Amino acid sequence: MTEPIDLTPRELDVIAVLWRRESASVADVRAALDDDLAYTTVLTVLQGLERKGHVTHQREGRRYLYRAVTSSRDAGAPLLDRLLDSLYRRSPVRLVAHLVERVSEEELKEIRGLIDERLEQDRDRAEEES
Repeated sequence: MTEPIDLTPRELDVIAVLWRRESASVADVRAALDDDLAYTTVLTVLQGLERKGHVTHQREGRRYLYRAVTSSRDAGAPLLDRLLDSLYRRSPVRLVAHLVERVSEEELKEIRGLIDERLEQDRDRAEEES
């Protein structure tokens, strides 16, 4: 998608259910939400997401199954930018420092692996360019 993704909090809650599942009916989404929303409210949100191009549906028997078209990564980018701007003074280091306080030792090892992988990719890229 070329235009910025701006999801309302309600839309984000609904599409998050679809990110966790391959597809879901309105009733499935409604059951997975923390809030007790009316069926028609969930349907309206899904239809709005579909109009915006974030969701699509397919008929299966008598019901429609919805699936996310927009990835959580794509949707998260503008939210992360807002967090960085408003809470972390545009500093990814401050954000990561905050997150590191909340993760387990196992998760820290996984993060270290991701960092090592990224550093290796950057070194390889630099060698190719020189």
